[in-house]
Amino acid sequence: MPNKTEEIIVISLGGSLIVPDAIDTEFLKDFKKVILSEIEKGKKFIIITGGGKICRRYQEAAKEVSTSSNYDLDLIGITALRINAELLRVIFSEQAHGEVVSNMTGELSFEKPIIIGSAYKPGSSTDLGAILAAKLVGAKKVINLSNTDYVYDSDPKVNPEAKKFEKISWADYRALIPKEWNAGLNSPFDPVASELAEKENISVVIMNGKPIENFAKCLSGENFMGTIIS
Repeated sequence: MPNKTEEIIVISLGGSLIVPDAIDTEFLKDFKKVILSEIEKGKKFIIITGGGKICRRYQEAAKEVSTSSNYDLDLIGITALRINAELLRVIFSEQAHGEVVSNMTGELSFEKPIIIGSAYKPGSSTDLGAILAAKLVGAKKVINLSNTDYVYDSDPKVNPEAKKFEKISWADYRALIPKEWNAGLNSPFDPVASELAEKENISVVIMNGKPIENFAKCLSGENFMGTIIS
């Protein structure tokens, strides 16, 4: 287990940034540079990867060809997003733990400054893995990086008048999202993870991973664009 005095940052890295359509190597280069810069300052990271389009394409194919349960669709998603996790592990090479960790309820070894995680079992997204990791190491904040700038009261792509929130309580946030998890659910932070985060008093930052300078500001404690749920 890590020393409780160490600064460990937990990141839920959305698949929408890793594979928006094709693999975004320019983003990955920028992301790696920022993380390595923070490691030089003594910080350590747990990075849980999402699946994005690669997961949804497999899930949509399964639904088109046959009747698929949410459980089976989740299994497909977990298998697909593990490719993203292995990609991140290889990208960080000698700085990362030698294996992707899926179960964030056991002990974690910080022999290397970065641990890459993926989904564990059906019933939730990788957001839950991020909250479980934060709980395990005593972190009180998770940074959720995706292609979404803020939490809104409705879909800004559909409603140009959608209201953005720079700060919102867990109770108010949970009132905006679905109550239950479904495979392929598109929500800033999933309902299962949100319930546990509220229970454990863990804050979540919802922010766009682009421009990368915004993420760097968040890590440095500067003002940034995004929503804090607490």
